[in-house]
Amino acid sequence: MAAPTSVDDYLAALPEAPRTALEKLRKTIKAAAPQATETISYQMPAFKLDGRFLVSYAAFKNHCSLFPASRKVLEAHGEELKPYFSGKGTIRFTTDKPLPAALVRKIVKARIEENAELSRR
Repeated sequence: MAAPTSVDDYLAALPEAPRTALEKLRKTIKAAAPQATETISYQMPAFKLDGRFLVSYAAFKNHCSLFPASRKVLEAHGEELKPYFSGKGTIRFTTDKPLPAALVRKIVKARIEENAELSRR
């Protein structure tokens, strides 16, 4: 399969269940960060805000993942993330048990705050 050139291309290439799960995740991220822009980064859908990476997500054979790329976010929401946490900063979920929208909003808001803090430095 060719590398996707847009988020819509990426999602269109997925089977129905992961596509639906990631479309819901995408909508939640957009609502939490309306000024963020979408892009493809490392062949995955990603959001950037003010030129800085915010989060990315992807579908895999048996699960989907959200990548906040932030140890700070993982530490701040550790207990809530514990059932989904996998490895170094990967938040895994399945199509039949997606991440709660409220948790996604918390992660995105924390990343926005973290990026704003970095910009002030």
